[in-house]
Amino acid sequence: MLSASVFCCRLLGATHRLFLGHVPWLWAAGTYQIGICVLSYRAMDALMATAFGFTSILKFAAGYCLLYPAWQPEEPSLPTPFLVVFSILFAVLALFISLQSPVDGLYLLVFVAYCIALACSPRGFFAGGPQGVAVAIFVSSASVALIHLYNVRARAKIPRGKGAVKALLARSSLLKLREGPDLHAPYLGYSKYADAEVLAYACSVLASFALTASGDPQAPLATVVIPWVVVAGGILKLLGGSVAFARGKTLESSAFILYSVMWIIWGLTRYSGLCGTARSFHTAVGIISFMLFNSFIVFCSLFLNMAWFFYSLTFMLIAVSFLLDAIHALPTGYDIAATLIFGLVSFYCFLAALASSTFEGCCLPMGRPMVQLSGVGAGTTKCLHLPARKASSVKRIADILRNGGTCGIPTDTVYVLVAACSRPDAVEKAHRSKRQAQDRPMSLWISSLKQLEPAKHLFTPLLWDFMEAAWPSPISLVIPRGEWVDFLGMKDSAKYVGTPQSVAIRIPDCSVTTHLIDLVGPIVVTSANPTGEADTTHHNQVYAKLGDKVDAVLCAGPSPENIASTVVDCTKIDSGSIGFFRVGIIPKSQVLQILEQVQKKHLVVPSSGPCPRKGWEELQSRGHAVPNGVGRAAVVEPDPDPDPEQHTRF
Repeated sequence: MLSASVFCCRLLGATHRLFLGHVPWLWAAGTYQIGICVLSYRAMDALMATAFGFTSILKFAAGYCLLYPAWQPEEPSLPTPFLVVFSILFAVLALFISLQSPVDGLYLLVFVAYCIALACSPRGFFAGGPQGVAVAIFVSSASVALIHLYNVRARAKIPRGKGAVKALLARSSLLKLREGPDLHAPYLGYSKYADAEVLAYACSVLASFALTASGDPQAPLATVVIPWVVVAGGILKLLGGSVAFARGKTLESSAFILYSVMWIIWGLTRYSGLCGTARSFHTAVGIISFMLFNSFIVFCSLFLNMAWFFYSLTFMLIAVSFLLDAIHALPTGYDIAATLIFGLVSFYCFLAALASSTFEGCCLPMGRPMVQLSGVGAGTTKCLHLPARKASSVKRIADILRNGGTCGIPTDTVYVLVAACSRPDAVEKAHRSKRQAQDRPMSLWISSLKQLEPAKHLFTPLLWDFMEAAWPSPISLVIPRGEWVDFLGMKDSAKYVGTPQSVAIRIPDCSVTTHLIDLVGPIVVTSANPTGEADTTHHNQVYAKLGDKVDAVLCAGPSPENIASTVVDCTKIDSGSIGFFRVGIIPKSQVLQILEQVQKKHLVVPSSGPCPRKGWEELQSRGHAVPNGVGRAAVVEPDPDPDPEQHTRF
């Protein structure tokens, strides 16, 4: 409404002419709409975010046209092919938005008419036709704003037709609208933003067709190219690359950011007259550097899909045209052909991304990878990623575990792969997916010692109190295997947990993990990485390392620690000795301090007199250790022949 009112005032006679003072209003409106575009991505509304990105381009272009007469007497000209393509993009976007809200779709059709009016008017924004459509934009914007405000406050809503198209498509077996938790699920990880590839591809189309304008070499600024190239191909594509990076798409984000920098630099230097004969060599060197980076992206896109391979490869044609233009060796018609090819490929990617984000299934395929890698992560099945901050996500992970699935979850240390003890098939699946080594058996986790209360009589008082004092914490205790295992309902899962002699058990110091165990029951745990590899410290790494062998991932971002838990050997604790299979985040001294405090509670003093403090300290100081290693514990034990006069026993 703000930008439309600038041209409405001129048409309605409120001001005699458009002048430099209107530029801040137009650019402020464009900046604000880019901000709304970002907020729309945060609201998981990718289509409306794309629409706001489109309208912001028009605002910056209008401001540029009003700014140009400040140093040149004539009015700038607009490239007709660009505006025709822009109107087509607006129309396609309006069609897809109308599937969700017909009112919003009709609103975008006004901008389609605006682009057509600009294409038909040689004077562009200064002509009466576009200014008349600007009045229609003002009225329609005010109407839509009133509808939104009324529906927010009133009980009786003004219908916007949101469910009409959905009900119509429900009868069709060919097209089905995408909805639910998978609507904006990223391929790897959890993201706070919707996918921005639709806007990024559309900006590639706009920037490429803007280059088809044949400007005057003596007056390069007279043709309006810089706003289309810099704003669409540069700023908005940079926004798309940033959102792609937030969604875990490293290759796509790298390409979008690289291309946006290329569009900004080339648009400002070439179409502002800065690229002269003296600067040709330096410009060519810079373009060659960009081409080298893009060559790497082309190579990597072989492992992504066919559409991305052709998208990055055809941009190389654009870079070649930039290089030939910089050294003044551009053949006639080559730049037009290169921009048309890249624009058409980008337009297909734009349609494919729109269809993929709106409909279920593969309406317009992006193609399979041209080079298929074998091994982890080579599958095409998407793993379910759920945010750990939502209780509904934890409940859904619990349902998957109860149904026999394996999931990657966050803990108080690193990410782990878990399966429910009540599902032996899931435990076996986790064991096989990890190719679990015999010297690194799977461990058992519970949420509270209350789960072991029925079997408390099977534990010695010293061991029970030591577990009570040590947990919850990143300390895993290896205790003797016994009948207590049967009280946890492990059934056939027991053969995959621990060794025939012992079992590692722990209560994690993580509210999400313990809540999940409360819902599922005791779980079997192993590290979320192939045996022998580094620990997994981010939810993105879980699927990257285990691939389709994990059914879902509970996403909590980076792990709180980069070190695994400390594993303590308690099989001989009643004889006064403990060992350390692994010293992790909890140091050995802290574990020994906990043990000492528990042992003091179990110190039995004979009636003949008190126990000398000196004798106890000497007993504790006579411990020794053996070298730590896999399968062997560093042992701390008492003197094998203590002084009987100390009257001390455990």
